[in-house]
Amino acid sequence: MNVMGNLQQFGRSLMIPTIALPVAAVFLFLGALPWHFIGLEAVGELFVYCGELVFLLLPYLFAVGVALGLTESAGIAGLSSLLGYFMLTQITSQYMDPVLEMGVSGGILIGILTALAYHRFKNIQLPEYIQYLGGPRFVPFFMSVATIGLSLVIIAVGPVLQQLFSMLGEMLLNLGGFGAFIYGAAYRLLVPSGLHHILNNVYWFQLGSYERPDGSLVFGDLPRFFAGDPEAGIFMAGLYPIIMFALPAIALVIIREAREDLKPKVRITFLTAALACFLTGVTEPIEFAFLFVAPALFFIHAILSGISMWIAYELEIRHGFSFSPGLLEFVVNGHLATKGLWLIPIGLVYGLIYYFLFRWAIRKFQLPTPGREEGSPLEEWAGDVRYRAPLILQALGGKNNIKTMEACITRLRLTLEDDKRIDPIALKHLGAAGVIHLGGGNVQVVFGTFSELIREEIMKVMRTDKKQVLFNSPVQGVMIPLEDVPDEVFSKKLVGNGVAFIPDRGELVSPVSGKVVHIHPAMHAIGIETPDGLEILMHIGIDTVHLEEMWFTSMVDLGEDVVPGQLLIRFNLPKVKQQAKSLATPMLITNIDKVKSWSFAPFKAVKKGQGAVMSVVLKEDAASFGGQSDD
Repeated sequence: MNVMGNLQQFGRSLMIPTIALPVAAVFLFLGALPWHFIGLEAVGELFVYCGELVFLLLPYLFAVGVALGLTESAGIAGLSSLLGYFMLTQITSQYMDPVLEMGVSGGILIGILTALAYHRFKNIQLPEYIQYLGGPRFVPFFMSVATIGLSLVIIAVGPVLQQLFSMLGEMLLNLGGFGAFIYGAAYRLLVPSGLHHILNNVYWFQLGSYERPDGSLVFGDLPRFFAGDPEAGIFMAGLYPIIMFALPAIALVIIREAREDLKPKVRITFLTAALACFLTGVTEPIEFAFLFVAPALFFIHAILSGISMWIAYELEIRHGFSFSPGLLEFVVNGHLATKGLWLIPIGLVYGLIYYFLFRWAIRKFQLPTPGREEGSPLEEWAGDVRYRAPLILQALGGKNNIKTMEACITRLRLTLEDDKRIDPIALKHLGAAGVIHLGGGNVQVVFGTFSELIREEIMKVMRTDKKQVLFNSPVQGVMIPLEDVPDEVFSKKLVGNGVAFIPDRGELVSPVSGKVVHIHPAMHAIGIETPDGLEILMHIGIDTVHLEEMWFTSMVDLGEDVVPGQLLIRFNLPKVKQQAKSLATPMLITNIDKVKSWSFAPFKAVKKGQGAVMSVVLKEDAASFGGQSDD
């Protein structure tokens, strides 16, 4: 049983319905504006009504959202779950006294039950005369019957369940500031695995109850806060100093401690990350910059987050958010907060603590944070996601390695046939902030807010039947555009199209599978033909044909079959660097008439044999040349 995979999919499904919460927050903010000064009280009342309506419908959103999240967005599962939850609430309200207020818990329960039913019955075959109800169409029928049974069980045990939930909620709430500390620390520790959504669901949507003036009940710290409960917000307020001040302070330290030659690029990347964190609460680009290089520091970060929650609790600060604790939510929800402005000085103090703590740790332990080493994930995406999708897919082990792939706000969540086939270096080269192995083939790749777009583009690549050829790096060094090669024959693409490299080690390896069809007598150039008929030329350095043959040693023979990463030529790098016009080493496809489209990875440092540096899609007539798969 793939427990971790199921948990990460469940955690993602809990995020789906919360997408609607910012709508409620904005409506409530607009409703709190002084409309009466211009005689438009009804407008303010309408906004308030619409905002409260979102929270009223929240259990239905969770029922549908969980069902969709656990069934890869199967529409009939969402419909079945909606039907099931409506029946559950109506039956229990008709036959229970007092009515058991299940709220979001009931929606989640129905969503899970619907997902289980969908996976069990989506391929069911009935007798031919009633097959119309077979397959996925059987799911709403089953849920209608199952919900009746579930309703009868709840009617029978409802009072006991209500008492148990109340006792558990009171126990957690009675922990006071220490309880807030435990939640804050656990929340941050679970962020890398993506399982913090499950923890949040308990505290934000289950814990505590509040009776509105109209007699209706709302549950959970988040809905209670927006309903006007003065005691709500204890599990949200303390997150503001961490998100708005502490994490941006880490970004400033990373910028300050970067090498001078990399500092301009680091500055652009992490000022953007700091601003996104401060305004919207997106934290992963900063947290993953130090999570893997300093896990002990991340643990301290979690403890300090818990202390922030405790401080806010003891100072009786109550504040909340609909989605994430950034400046925008701080301002929009300020009218509902208690002592909310106190979070600003607390945040400033936290920012200073984090700044000096992280600067000391980076210097003391020489932590390789971004900008302190060549392999830092600093690339700006610049709108070229669709060009990188084939390369990202290759770095994930190819489409045959992917069993499931979902995306939340900042990460891809994958279940792989073999997680050892992925190339973490290539993924970081393509913009990933981090790669997390959860066991059982479950992997998360953090790409930031581009994750959903990346998933869509990868799915397009996986659905296409076009033939692709994927290239590894032939050298260790820096990848550069072909236009930067100081030789017009290559830079103007007179020989062919491709990329070039500046090697920092005297080894040339094969970028593809194929056959050696040409070795220059001076052994500074070699040609490979792929099974698809592509002709690949690699040329070590510029104006190297006149160099001594002894500086180049071929490690393969003419006609020999080679595989990616296999050593082709060993050369004397210092001598070539001294005598050649340039070390630039082009990797070209010479018969470009066979290529339909090209994709290139970012032009920066690469490892020898590193995957996902270039990808081409062949024209249909070229694709029929060979039959091998690159996956």
